[in-house]
Amino acid sequence: MAGKIRISAGDVSVEATLNDSETAKAIQEALPIEASAQTWGDEIYFSIGINIEPEDPQATVEMGDLGYWPPGTAFCIFFGPTPMSQGDEIRPASPVNVLGKIEGDPTVFKAVRSGETVTITEA
Repeated sequence: MAGKIRISAGDVSVEATLNDSETAKAIQEALPIEASAQTWGDEIYFSIGINIEPEDPQATVEMGDLGYWPPGTAFCIFFGPTPMSQGDEIRPASPVNVLGKIEGDPTVFKAVRSGETVTITEA
C-alpha cells in the first residue's frame, strides 16, 4: 500500500505519494529523515545513509518524481532539468529508483537553497 509523506525545506512544504516499491518501503521505515539539501540544476538531493540496491533504475524521470540514487545513498526531488538533461528531459546523474511523486506543483522547490534543512515525515 502506498504511503504519504511530507517534505519540508525552508518555506516549502508539500505532500507526496510513495509507490509500492521496496525502495519506497525502506524510505518509509526510516522516517523521519532530516538532511542538508544539495542542489544540482532543478534537483534537490541529500544523503539519507540508507543503502538500497538498484530497483528498476530509470535514466530519465518525470517532473515531480522522487528518486533514490544508489551511488550517493541519496533521496532526490526532481522539479526540472539537470545539467545532464538534453532538451526537455529530466536526467539524473545516473539511474535512480523512482519511489514516489510530489502532489501539486513541484517547482516550489526552486526556492530551496543548498544547505537548507530538508525534513521528511509521514503525512
